[in-house]
Amino acid sequence: MTFKGLHISKILIHLLFWALFVFISLFVFSNYYWKENPFLQYFFILVAIVYVNNGILLPFFVKRKMYLVYGLIIGSIAFLGTQAYCNYFAQCGCSVMKCLSDYLWQTLVPIVFFSFLWMLYSYLEKQEEVELIKQEHTEMELQFLKSQINPHVLFNNLNTIYSYSLEKPKEVPGMILKLSDNLKHVLYESDAHKIDLQKELDYIDNYIAFQKIRTENIKEVDYSKEIEGNDFVIAPLLLITLIENAFKHSASNSKITIRIRVKNASLECICENAVNPNYDSEENTKIGMVNLKKRLNLIYKDKYELKISNENLYKVILKIQLI
Repeated sequence: MTFKGLHISKILIHLLFWALFVFISLFVFSNYYWKENPFLQYFFILVAIVYVNNGILLPFFVKRKMYLVYGLIIGSIAFLGTQAYCNYFAQCGCSVMKCLSDYLWQTLVPIVFFSFLWMLYSYLEKQEEVELIKQEHTEMELQFLKSQINPHVLFNNLNTIYSYSLEKPKEVPGMILKLSDNLKHVLYESDAHKIDLQKELDYIDNYIAFQKIRTENIKEVDYSKEIEGNDFVIAPLLLITLIENAFKHSASNSKITIRIRVKNASLECICENAVNPNYDSEENTKIGMVNLKKRLNLIYKDKYELKISNENLYKVILKIQLI
């Protein structure tokens, strides 16, 4: 079931429950409970308790596994809400304890029902989110493979190696190893949801080293890394989209600047290049950047920041909280 389907079914269940609750309260127990008591006041108090519970208390306490604190708070709210009704609205002429014994269980039933419903739908939405991440990861991987190891690109890389085998044969073994490592990373290591940051950086090192050799129109590649800590993980093939665009669409005889920093468990990747005036940035980067943003939203949600500026230079800044 999709997120939209889950949302619609949730609304229908809420409406059905409240309709059934009102029907049973007014028509089944009307003579016993509501003959002289104002039902609407009780109903609105109950609705307020339920949606404060679902909208504030459950997301805050349960997601932090503060179950005991949550139980004490919601129990107190249910008790005080029912007591307020008994003291200020009910006209049954009975004692507060008798009123509580009559109405408290009816307060708890909707709270328990909607709490269970919230936990059920939270689980279903999480499962749906995991499936979407898998799908987006697969789509991104396929798109990357299409752009990186399709016959045309692979032919160019091999052609570069062939040229160097004639002119600078001593450099060929290293080039072959770099190409082999990159192919292995894309085909096998990037299957995981997240991988060691160092593996991704090694892949980027090889990619940039190979591009320096292959792209003759780039005047200078200013690439630097500042990494604090080596035990972080990252979703694979995220940063390469930015770096690949810089090489692919730079103006001739221009400079590319790439900065990767990791400090206080925060990664920052900056790519800056002069744009080729003959290249349509909107059309050429659309698929890659859209897929990148989708993956960032699914995997990192509010733990990333992506800024793109295109004034004098095309500059992209991506910041990700790694933990």
